[in-house]
Amino acid sequence: MHRARAALVCGWLAACHSGPSPLRLGTTYTVQQSGVLAVLESLWDGPRFTTVVAPSGQILRTAANGDLDVVITHAPALEQRLLVDPGHALLRCPLAASRFAVVGPAADPARVATAATAAEAFRRIAAAGRPFVSRGDSSGTHVKELALWRAAGVTPAPRWYLESGADQAATLHLADERRAYALADLPTYARLGGLASRILFAADTALTNPYTLYLVRRPAPHPDARAFATWAIHAGREAVLALRLPDGTPAFVPRPGDCEATARS
Repeated sequence: MHRARAALVCGWLAACHSGPSPLRLGTTYTVQQSGVLAVLESLWDGPRFTTVVAPSGQILRTAANGDLDVVITHAPALEQRLLVDPGHALLRCPLAASRFAVVGPAADPARVATAATAAEAFRRIAAAGRPFVSRGDSSGTHVKELALWRAAGVTPAPRWYLESGADQAATLHLADERRAYALADLPTYARLGGLASRILFAADTALTNPYTLYLVRRPAPHPDARAFATWAIHAGREAVLALRLPDGTPAFVPRPGDCEATARS
């Protein structure tokens, strides 16, 4: 059975068959839907692992409870609060970074494309009262979106703000149907076909989307967890950086550095 699909069958069981327990990797819908997870799965030739995919907040809480060995998420503030500060992480490993973008209808009635900053783009959507679809699920994308509303000094209004409660792909399809704006991870958006929505704004460092791998502190560490983490930020990272957007530009940029012990390690 393919490693990623094993989690769907086995759920939270430590293993599906006899033999050593598999490494338990927790990651996010964006990591999966951007193509990163498939790259790591296809190249890792070590002992098998099972994958649990959920929003960043859920993955980090599961890791904090000791139910995962390694996580890859993209929600720095949540990672610090839920995993690092309480001492649940042994290692923090920079993997790569993508970009978020504001996407929406080609007509761009809120004039997002001519904004000077991401915060201004969000202010323009609010001022125009144009529909915006949020994931609303404590994912890394949702956390970034909320930070941008705060930076814009805007509290979204129910008359134009809709929460999908779904993953990135489903949210973008809903925004497309509603001719609404949304925040998208560019590699994920690029892998979706048939959308009428267009990339309208991405030129702001505030839209950086960093992916980080954490080795989780557990009473009985998995014997392959540290080796997987080391492999992921070397050979795995090189393969992720080779991914391209449709225009040929890199889908991800480097986050240099090796795994480092967290403050409470």
